Amino acid sequence: MNLHDQVAAAFAEEGWLSKAEPHFRPRPGQTAMAVAVAHTLEQGGVLVVEAGTGVGKTFSYLVPALLSGQRILISTATKALQDQLFLRDLPRLVQALGLPLRMARLKGRSSYLCLHHLAQVHQSRTPHDPQLLRAVARIEDWSRGTRTGDLAEIPGLAENSAVAAMVTSTKDSCVGSSCAYWEQCHVNTARAQALQADVCVVNHHLFFADMEVRDTGVAQLLPSVGAVVIDEAHQLNETGIQFAGWVLGTRQLQLFIRDVLADVNLHARGLANWMELLGQLEQAINQFRALGAMGGEAGTRMRWLGTAPEGLPDKSWARAIHLVGQCLRALVMALGQVAETAMALAPLYERGARLLAQLASFAQPVPDDAVRWLEVTRQHLRMSESPLTIARLMRTHIAPVEDTDTAPAQGPKAWIFTSATLGDDADLRWFTETCGLRDAQVLRVDSPFDYAHQAALYVPDGLPEPAQQVAHSAAVAQLAGDGAAVLGGRTLVLTTTLKALEAIGQHLQQRFGLLEPMDVLVQGQGPKHVLMERFRTGTVHGRGCILVASSTFWEGVDVPGDALQLVVIDKLPFPPPDDPLVEARSRQLEALGRSPFADYMLPEAAMALKQGAGRLIRRETDRGILVVADSRLRTKGYGKRMVQALPPMHRIGTAEQWQAALERLAQGHLPVE
Repeated sequence: MNLHDQVAAAFAEEGWLSKAEPHFRPRPGQTAMAVAVAHTLEQGGVLVVEAGTGVGKTFSYLVPALLSGQRILISTATKALQDQLFLRDLPRLVQALGLPLRMARLKGRSSYLCLHHLAQVHQSRTPHDPQLLRAVARIEDWSRGTRTGDLAEIPGLAENSAVAAMVTSTKDSCVGSSCAYWEQCHVNTARAQALQADVCVVNHHLFFADMEVRDTGVAQLLPSVGAVVIDEAHQLNETGIQFAGWVLGTRQLQLFIRDVLADVNLHARGLANWMELLGQLEQAINQFRALGAMGGEAGTRMRWLGTAPEGLPDKSWARAIHLVGQCLRALVMALGQVAETAMALAPLYERGARLLAQLASFAQPVPDDAVRWLEVTRQHLRMSESPLTIARLMRTHIAPVEDTDTAPAQGPKAWIFTSATLGDDADLRWFTETCGLRDAQVLRVDSPFDYAHQAALYVPDGLPEPAQQVAHSAAVAQLAGDGAAVLGGRTLVLTTTLKALEAIGQHLQQRFGLLEPMDVLVQGQGPKHVLMERFRTGTVHGRGCILVASSTFWEGVDVPGDALQLVVIDKLPFPPPDDPLVEARSRQLEALGRSPFADYMLPEAAMALKQGAGRLIRRETDRGILVVADSRLRTKGYGKRMVQALPPMHRIGTAEQWQAALERLAQGHLPVE
């Protein structure tokens, strides 16, 4: 029996999936996707699948992949989804299949404990905050029993915490085979397991980081696998461009200073005037950071079309970056002079030389085929330069599949890309063009949900225009609050800007004070996982829940059941026109004679709107209302195209119908008759 027949039989009414999974039932869309994946695995090539919510795309690619007998590399958008695949979905299917498959999960360096850096914490002469030292002690206790060294095993430890940065390594700070803990290195162990596995799960950041720098193990994996599956592929371009260019920030330079200080005290004390060299570099970095901060507030992305970012004096910028370069060069030269006698400093010398080369590239004019910008955060500056899309990068890696005459003996012959949102046209051009996959086979599988009965779409009339930001946010808060009051919470408000997030959150928290039976959660006022746990719980001790969020909550948030019945989107999520990447892509399209609005802005907004709307209905028994508080969806010519990108929900036309739908939901009925 060939793979096609095996897969068709697995998804049949009486197939092994129905016996292994109690809640499984055949879905035509899921079977169609699985069969298409099987065909691509057998024949080779590139398959792009948009699978609507509820299709069950994970099983659709996992079952054919596991049955194919090929080595498979799976990449997904986040570490959380990576863990879900590795810890839940894969083990269930492998057990049901009864196949002796070896599975591995590979993350980037920052996910694993570095024993060298853990030891350095106590050797450092720099005093540490007692709270940090208590956290380090907790990690030390855990380190004695862990087999993987994955910091995600430690409850409550945030990825971006200060202590996590202290006990992990980067490509630059790893001391390599000279490390006293080389044989026990958790990163090396994870890579070795990945190379031996039949199925390896990575994330997009790791996938692209390795494609660019050949550092994290995937470079060795790619030639040895038969197929690559990219899940949550809609995030691929935005992730990829981060790694296809240059990024250099003041934080990287300050971490370099920290590591040099620690190592020269151990290995080269008195061989150079280290304190003077490090002090001069730190002072230059502080002056550089202060100058950059003059250009905008925290969170600003500043255009960089000429010799300096927009809003900063060219001469002052040139002097500041030149001074940092001078001080960094002096430190690197001093490290080079002692590296032969103090071999432990050789990695620091090489790291400093790389930083110097990156800094020099930012002192040169912007290349014609790239975009450059300066990002200001509360404590640091980040200089970034990237291509506008990953098309060239992806074509380089997939070319052997498309050109069989030059295909090497080894390497992935099949590439599968899938997500719930990849485009608003039959060719899925929003995704395929940016990723250089114009010749790929394309398949669209609709959601099995009955949106016309399960969900309603309401575009309220009479609200202030979105451009009237203060009045509009107040009206959105009033609308969301009215809906939540009827439903007893169960409301998610998604905003397109942080200003709207703060304004709407403040309005709702003022309306529902401590004496009201409602908890109003606002993104940024607590860790994301804590906010989500409370929101998923629904009504607690008679208190309902409203969550106001922006940014990452637009996708990847899964709240099935009655805990979420109302999603309010404040306005159409067009890309910010003054963002440097958006401007550069628009200029590129204009140069090609295309419309930046029709060919870029509108598809981007449609896909973001589709992602936000996808939070509402997650199961076949869910029901709810989607409110888009933006009259442009009704009044503008492009509104029809954006509505067509949404699931086919029942349209509510009046405030009376909106109130009636809320009452029906509150009584446990579908929103429309």
